[in-house]
Amino acid sequence: MAWVLTTPSSRGIGSALTRHLLRTTPASIPIVATTRSSDPKSTKESLLADLDLPHDSAKASGRLDVQTCDLLNETSIKDLVGYCGDRYQYKDHNGEGGPAHLRLSFCIPGKLHPEKSPAQIEYDKALDTMKLNLLAPMMLLKHLHPFLPKKSAKIQPIHGLPNEAVLAFMSARVGSISDNGLGGWYSYRASKAGLNQLVKSGDIYQKILSAGNACIVGLHPGTVRTSLSKEFWGNVKEGKLFSPEFSAERLCEVVKGLGQRDLDKFRGRCWDWEGKEVPP
Repeated sequence: MAWVLTTPSSRGIGSALTRHLLRTTPASIPIVATTRSSDPKSTKESLLADLDLPHDSAKASGRLDVQTCDLLNETSIKDLVGYCGDRYQYKDHNGEGGPAHLRLSFCIPGKLHPEKSPAQIEYDKALDTMKLNLLAPMMLLKHLHPFLPKKSAKIQPIHGLPNEAVLAFMSARVGSISDNGLGGWYSYRASKAGLNQLVKSGDIYQKILSAGNACIVGLHPGTVRTSLSKEFWGNVKEGKLFSPEFSAERLCEVVKGLGQRDLDKFRGRCWDWEGKEVPP
């Protein structure tokens, strides 16, 4: 048995990813989605609303598990992961088992305070950015990686999911140091550059534990029509401002394609919505 996680999931890309996975993966695969402040029941209703499903809606409702999680609180993250470990179990033909594998996780917390010059950097806002964009993913890595399959595990193909387990963190092109030709956005750029380093270091460790059964990657969704980027929509080139639904579909295709190539060339790096590497 395997399970999938999107966190947070109540709006924007997180919501679109959850809905896309409900449409494109088997009804037997549980999908855990999180919300920080919204009521889980209302979030679940929103995620299921008007879904065009290949199977009946009752199965979708049954496998969508919406839980409250504050990604700025390690205890809340630990409680979420502990709940998933207890709830989703497997048994082999000998009747032995344990926690089911985390097959795919999209970890997508994000905050942006744009600073055009160093004088505009505010300590508290910069700290908030670092907490959500870097420390929250760090705590998610800490508590989620034990649920990725070890190298001894036998991974079965699952329609709509990668052939290996993938822990994916939402990065950004502006986190690239070599691609930075404009400057600015100091706290956001620094937090995403740090996230890319977290992805690399975490994957080096995970490769020792999992070999080709699991990997960690960063993702760049493009500029998406969400509240995070709203004030910059007018500066985006025509055809480069994406809907959350389009971005979600493309990111799912990117992670599904990783193992179809030489995994060692793709793990521990950041990939954009077209499947092209974002340089470090």
